[in-house]
Amino acid sequence: MLKNDLLLRALRNEPVERPPVWMMRQAGRYLPDYLKLKAKYDFFTRVQTPELATAITLQPVDQVGVDAAIIFCDILVIPQAMGMQVLMEEGKGPSLPRVIQTQKDIDALITTGAEESLKYVYDALALTKSELNGRVPLIGFAGAPWTILCYMVEGKGSKTWDKAKQFAYTQPALAHQLLQKITDITISYLKLQAKAGADTVQVFDSWAGSLSPADFKIFAQPYLFQIANALKDDVPVILFPKGSWYALKDISESSASGVGIDWCITPQMARELTGNKITIQGNFDPSKLLGTIPDIKREVKEMIDAFGAQNYIANLGHGITPNVPVDNARAFVDAVKEYESKK
Repeated sequence: MLKNDLLLRALRNEPVERPPVWMMRQAGRYLPDYLKLKAKYDFFTRVQTPELATAITLQPVDQVGVDAAIIFCDILVIPQAMGMQVLMEEGKGPSLPRVIQTQKDIDALITTGAEESLKYVYDALALTKSELNGRVPLIGFAGAPWTILCYMVEGKGSKTWDKAKQFAYTQPALAHQLLQKITDITISYLKLQAKAGADTVQVFDSWAGSLSPADFKIFAQPYLFQIANALKDDVPVILFPKGSWYALKDISESSASGVGIDWCITPQMARELTGNKITIQGNFDPSKLLGTIPDIKREVKEMIDAFGAQNYIANLGHGITPNVPVDNARAFVDAVKEYESKK
């Protein structure tokens, strides 16, 4: 039995005393205890060792007081499971030395066996679930097909994703083949996460905003909706297509239970576009966590006032940055927890 089920109640559109709160990238780089583990173990050792992943996942629950744990992992474990090499270099971000360019490259990808190749993720989820002992829900996650395609074709991070977009626009048949392969393995992966103990899952489409509204409907939305449809009877699904506010109406009519938004849309517009049919998550600018604690608390209250406390999950509009003081992250969480008494 969950002692704190605020997140799940919010995703089911049930009444809550206050909104639940968690932060994207909460398990990681701004926490001193995480940095100690980072100094000892390389990135994929931390991801692939269930005991380390569990310890990191629990840190923000213990130290910041969030209403949910999100498993410590990475979206690029999917290209790894599909047979691609992924390097994580300190200070440089991810790189994939051999990119996808041709039919042959796509044919060589592995789309089965997620149960074996990603077993360390399920082991970490099961161990974390046990360690949490019902304190808060556990969130699983994966990268969205479009975002994963971006990395597989580009080979590294990009501001514009020109190569990925050129691939999609000049070879659409190949792009759709690749997107479908990513979708298929992602569905298996997320179903196994749910089986291992994830109470809900989030699909991160970090680079969806690089697409125009028309192209989002072609290369991103159908695959996001396939995932939401496939998972709807297993766990609630939160879709987070960053920068794609124009898709909110369609997403509100999908099988997803929640939608994440960034800070580039007002709460009023987000509510209007979704017609209050879906729980909204967001949209605090992570940079505002670098302000003073009184300012953070005031702005959090204003944010919740604007969204309303129901059908809402307080979160950031993107991941927490490494330079945020832990006290400021805690102030963000505390401000949400204090909201009830200030109504």
